[in-house]
Order: sequence, then C-alpha cells, then structure tokens
Amino acid sequence: PPHPSPFLPGGLQVAMLADLVQTFRLDQAWGPFRLFTSFVVLMGLGAGLGLFVVGFGLPRTWSRLPRDRGRLHTGKDGEAAVGKPTGAGFQFVLMLMPVFLLVVPFHPRIYCVLGCLLLAMVTGWMDDRSYMPWGEYFKGSLDLIVAFLAALAFCMGQPVLMWLPLVKGDFLMPLWMFLPGATILLWMTINATNCTDGVDGLAGSLTLLSLFFLALFLYIVIGNQDVANYLLVTHNPKGAHWAVLLTTAAGGLAGYLWHNAEPSRVLMGDAGSRFLGLLVGIAVLAAGNPFLILVVATVVLANGGSGIVKIATLRFFKKLGFDVRTPQQLKDAAAQNPGLAIPEQHPVVTLLHKVRFPLHDHCRKNLKWSNPQVLLRFLLIQSFATPLLFGLLVKIR
Repeated sequence: PPHPSPFLPGGLQVAMLADLVQTFRLDQAWGPFRLFTSFVVLMGLGAGLGLFVVGFGLPRTWSRLPRDRGRLHTGKDGEAAVGKPTGAGFQFVLMLMPVFLLVVPFHPRIYCVLGCLLLAMVTGWMDDRSYMPWGEYFKGSLDLIVAFLAALAFCMGQPVLMWLPLVKGDFLMPLWMFLPGATILLWMTINATNCTDGVDGLAGSLTLLSLFFLALFLYIVIGNQDVANYLLVTHNPKGAHWAVLLTTAAGGLAGYLWHNAEPSRVLMGDAGSRFLGLLVGIAVLAAGNPFLILVVATVVLANGGSGIVKIATLRFFKKLGFDVRTPQQLKDAAAQNPGLAIPEQHPVVTLLHKVRFPLHDHCRKNLKWSNPQVLLRFLLIQSFATPLLFGLLVKIR
C-alpha cells in the first residue's frame, strides 16, 4: 500500500484549523498555511497552545476554586495542603476544550470520548466542591458508569480489532467481550491515577510521561501503516488523530504542573485525576493492546492500584472472619483490656499492614524519602521502564 500522507485528508475528517485553511484557500494565498494541515504541526500547536492557555489562565481563575480540607492519615503533608485551591482539573479541562476543537481532527468516536472525559471531570469536580466528601462506594459506582460509557463510545457499538503481546496477528474482539474488559481497564486507570495524586506533581508528571509515550507510539507506529506492518501490530488509520488529542492534553497538563511543583500553589483534585486516568486508558485502547497500560503506567498502577488491591484483600479476609486490624489498633485494644490476648492474624494480613499504600506513602513514612525524592525516583523508574517494556512487548512478537 502507498505510504500514508503526513497531511490530513479533506472533508469531515479535518480539524477546525485545517478546515479554515482549506475553506478560505489560505494555503493558496500563502504556501506556509498548508503546514496547519500537518499532523506534526497540529500536535506541536496543540501542545503549545495547551501549555500557554492553562499556564497563563490558571493563576487568574483559581481564586474561585474550593479550598482543600485535608485528608485523613496524611499527617503534615495533609496539613500543608489545607487551604490551597483544589479542583483545578475543572478549570484546565475547560480551558483545553477550545484548543481540542481547534486542532483535534473531527471524528465521531473521538468527540464522543471527549464527552465522556468531560463527564469524568464533572463527577470529580462535584466531589471536590462537596462539603462532605463522597463515600468510596458511591464514587466507585460513578467511575464504573463513566468507564462503561467511555468504552461504549470508543467502540461505537462495534467489535474492536486488537493485538496481544508475544502473539503474532490480530483478532476481532466481539462487543460482549470488549465492553466488560475495557470498562474494568478504564475503571482501574481512573482510580489508580486518583490514588497516586498525593504528592505535589507526582500523578501529573507520571501521566505526562504516559501521554507523550502513547502519542509517539500512536503517531509513529500505530498510525503509520508501513511501520505497523513491519512490527506486526494492528494499524489504526486514526492513530495520528488520537496523538493530536494526547499531545494537546499533555501541553495543558504541563501548564498545570508549572504551578503544582513542590511546594504547590494549586491542586487538581478528583476533577483532574479522573480526567487524566480515563484519558490514559482510552489512549491504550486506541493503541489496540490493553496490556500497554502495564508499559506506560507501570508506576501509577503499582502505586495507586496496589492500594485498591490492599483494601479489597483486607475486606475479603474480614468477611472470612479474620482480624484485620492494624498492629497499632491491636496494641490499643490490649492496653484498654490488659487481660485480653492479642489474636494471631493471617500472614497475608500481617504482610499487608507492614507496607503502606499507596506506595508513595510507604516511601515517605517508612523509607524516609522526601517528596522531591519520591517524585524524581518514581519518574526515573517510569522513564526507563517504558522504553524497555515497549521493546519487549512489541519487538519480540
């Protein structure tokens, strides 16, 4: 097949900016205008505009945001966050919407997914501004609904072509299999990202790496038919379209991180973390391999996802009748009742209580890492893990 053109086709598939250039024939009036129909230019322009709009606009609007009320079990770090503007995800997502409309190519699937991303942000924003924080079951149920709608919007009610690691070829995943699997994946990325948002800049910086890696992979490999055929991965003709969306979001996220660096002046809250978690999950689905989430979000899943696993495991053992109290709770109970013997706990329960979750809390409290050390070391791990795992996942096939 012919090499795919780096320029967008005409008609309904072009971005608003490219459509304006072609409609008014600006490229004929002045040749360089044709650059605005290039995917690479749209990616760079989206990232730059996102960075400028959010970086410049956020400080001028965050005075209207609700104030952080602190979190349980966070100690001095939780106290330091009290009173800071939170829920900035609501503002930087709204600021990015005009940029998305300007540079992201028109496609029903992408714009339906954008609607689901907005919905994820709104549910997080409502929790951020609520006087009494929502319960975890209620939030988890809302996330599950949003994840299902996003999975449905992505597949548009049709089977999805997928590829797997270490296995040649691709296969058509039927709708009854794709919807539950994609929903679980998106639910996990939403909540793992949310759990990682406990150290200034940590969740945002790790997500920024994920977005850039996925954007490059979608544009250079998945979106290019020659490269995709060479590596035996499924070609997605809209790969570059998704790459423009991701780089634009990455630019806006960088504008937020400029103000969220230690010590932060603003917090993105659930409005931002839920938006970003869903976006990474959707990008993985666009790349055609759900296992890519282990490649681009290794640290986020290990950090935030492990906390979800711990809570679920402790509740499971509690239902089986085991004592799941922490060692400190057992000591306090023994001090109040000297004659009461401390019960033996299941080895798994004992092991879980020895490690704090999310893991960034374990590194800070048990290993005595500072917040900048946690941020830098987690970023280093992800920066080296992603290229290595990409090679193992793609090339070995």
